[in-house]
Order: sequence, then structure tokens, then C-alpha cells
Amino acid sequence: MARQKSRFVCQNCAAVTAQWAGRCESCGEWNTIFEEAAQSGIGAGPKSATAGGRPIALTTLAGATDDAARIATGIAELDRVTGGGFVQGSAVLVGGDPGIGKSTLLLQAAAAMGKMGKNAIYISGEEAIAQVRLRAQRLGVMDAPVALGAETNVETILATLQAADPPHLVVLDSIQTLWTDRVESAPGTVSQVRTSAQAMTRFAKKSGATVVLVGHVTKDGQIAGPRVVEHMVDAVLYFEGDGSHQYRILRAVKNRYGATDEIGVFEMAADGLREVSNPSALFLNQRDAGATGSAVFAGMEGTRPVLVEIQALVSPSPLGTPRRAVVGWDTNRLSMVLAVLETHCGVRIAANDIYLNVAGGLRITEPAADLAVAAALVSSLVDVALPADGVYFGEISLSGGIRPVAHGPARLREAAKLGFATAMTAGMTAGMGAAEGGAAISVRELNSLGDLVAQVAAAKGAAVQN
Repeated sequence: MARQKSRFVCQNCAAVTAQWAGRCESCGEWNTIFEEAAQSGIGAGPKSATAGGRPIALTTLAGATDDAARIATGIAELDRVTGGGFVQGSAVLVGGDPGIGKSTLLLQAAAAMGKMGKNAIYISGEEAIAQVRLRAQRLGVMDAPVALGAETNVETILATLQAADPPHLVVLDSIQTLWTDRVESAPGTVSQVRTSAQAMTRFAKKSGATVVLVGHVTKDGQIAGPRVVEHMVDAVLYFEGDGSHQYRILRAVKNRYGATDEIGVFEMAADGLREVSNPSALFLNQRDAGATGSAVFAGMEGTRPVLVEIQALVSPSPLGTPRRAVVGWDTNRLSMVLAVLETHCGVRIAANDIYLNVAGGLRITEPAADLAVAAALVSSLVDVALPADGVYFGEISLSGGIRPVAHGPARLREAAKLGFATAMTAGMTAGMGAAEGGAAISVRELNSLGDLVAQVAAAKGAAVQN
């Protein structure tokens, strides 16, 4: 009998090695390499073929196109993130920390679609049917016509789906618990996750149903398993949030049928997740307008303008190496802003302990927050409060200049809607916003970071005189 060949696969990055090792040379993780059968899974190597492939008909780029058919879920924030609803025949991957609310949101979406007359199926691989019913009772959706099942075998799931009426929505919670007979490794391994995801994606394309896969995340916040799963699906959504805050953010990091970096905001309540139609008001409702080190940033999340508070605390450091604690922003970006303040503005700040926080648990990635961060830092350093009715946005260059950013009119309109009277930004953005925005807000042009520092210093002098 021929000996079955095997290989060793890293469960973190899917790298293949000829022998076992304690540490993966590709990703550097420890104890992630496991033995798997060489002929199992996708990518195990071509089989001996007895016949060649058949040619396909090629066409041109010009031709009639049809818009992707969508099914609205009835949850406005979820529909916003997906681009207007779930696209028929698409596969969606939803990831997030344990307990963040992934299963709650998808159960609410399935119940909403079921009440609209759609055929929604919820299959749980982690919880028993009784546990899912308890959640449905807490959410108040027990009367929703949702087909419920508890199974982890892919072949059994596919047979069940094909035997019933064609579904509109299929939720699988989660992809790491699924296993298929085609692969001999344990559930959760690279081969099992990859093969199971491909089988469910193929079902979505053939049947026209929307298949939503729930994915676990690693300690780094990435969806566990091989990254090829994210390439297979049509959309990847991350559910973000902090357990200490009551609101959650659903962010699209990949969407073949809509905008990326779009967000939806939800509030966690006793009866499930509630939509937040005005997230700016939510992020600013606890703001102390008279506190030093506080600046309001007018940001953009996808196509939605969002106003959020930037908090900074600058204090003398008793240590030889000052502390840098940053929550919700890039630490390297903070170091750059501090260097520009020291070099081009003469602000002696680097020797202090610096704590920076984006209020509300939101994480900001766009460089337009540079100006708001600098304003909060200078305000805390000189101990003077910034104007309570002012917002800040603009990118800081290494030469100390303020560069304009995109979507200026949308940022100004959102700030004016919430009652802000002044916006500090770059000159080019100021002219564009005043002409096109149509918002009742005064725009102050800043050509360099030194102009901002001078304004804060003047406010400090006026406060001392008074």
C-alpha cells in the first residue's frame, strides 16, 4: 500500500514547509504549523488529467450591463455599508471580536428579511438551536419566519439548502467551525476553512442566494484563517467597537458592489443593536466644551462625514523617556506631528508625557486629522481651551504647511448642521467649502501650522489679561 504523503502548513499564513518547525519562517508566529494530507484541499497540486480543457468564447469590453440586483435588509445602517443591500449571488464575510455583536446583527437582519417575505436561513455551527432561540427571544424576533439549523458539515448544509426552496439569505456562523469530507484535517485549519469557504461561495454564485460567513478574528484584529478567503468573497465587513462603550461600528474594508471604508453605527442595547442615524451627535454628546486639550475633528468615513472629539493630555514627564499613549490613531503619525511642532513652530513639547485619545472608540486613519491633533496638543500644553464652536481638519506636511483634503463641503455641512460656527482648515479647502457648501459656517484659512499655534498663543494671552 502506497504511503500517504503529507505536508506541514502554517495555520496563520498558509505557508507550506517540508518538515515541522516551532516557528513559521514566513509570518514569524510560534506553534502554528500542523501536518496535513498533501492531496487534500485546494492548491494541493494538479491531478493527472486525461483530457484538455475546452475553449471559452471571448468578448469585448463594450456591451450591455445590468445593475446588480440587491435585497434590502430593512436595517438602514447595514444597507449603507453594503451599498444598498445584499447583492444576490454574493458572498459576504463578517469579522469581529468575540461578543462584539456579529451574531446579534445577522440574526436581526435575517429576521427583518424574513418578515419582508424573503426566505432567510440561519445555520449555527457554534451554538445549539436552544441558544439561538434564547437570543431571538431577547431580541424580540421569535415570531420572524427564519429557518434555523445547527450543523457544521458542508456537504450536509449544501444538501439541506438544495432540498428546500431557493433561499434569499444564508447565514453561516461561523466559517471556522465548518468542515468538509474533501479534507482530512481538523475543523478550523487552513485547508478546511479555505475549502469550506470556496464551497459556500460556489453555492452562492450558482443559486443566487446571499451567503454571509461569520469569521473569527486573531489577537491582531485580522480575520483568522488564510487571507485567500477574503479574496474569494465579494465583501468583507469588520465589526469594531470597545466592550466598555455601548456603540459598535460596522466597516466595509472590501466591497465589489459598493464603496469601501463605509461605516454603519449601532448602539448596543438590552434588546439588541439599534441604528444610530446621526453618529456625530452620538460621539459629541459627552464632550466638555470648556476643557483644555479637546478639539473637534470633521472627518470622513466612506461617504459619510463624522465629527469626533480628539482628546490630548500633555504633562511633564518624570522619566528619561517620555510616555506616548495613543488610542484610536496612528502612533507614527503622532510622532510626525510632534516633530513638526518642535522644528517649525518652536513648541517644546517632545519632553512631556503625551496621551492621545479619539473619544467614543472610533479609529481614525485619514491624515486629515493632523490639524485637530495638533490643536488638541497645543491646547493642553499651554492650558487654554479651544473655541467650543470650532472644528479642525487638514493634513500637516513635514515643512509645517497645511494641505487641503478631500470632501471639504461635506465636512463643513455636517459641522454647520450640528451648530458649529467656525472651521479651521487649509486655504484651498476653505474657498471651495464657502463657495459650494452653502453652510452657515465661517472658515478660517490656515496656511501653516504656525498660524494655528499663533492663534492659540493669542487666546492664552487674552485669557491671562482677563
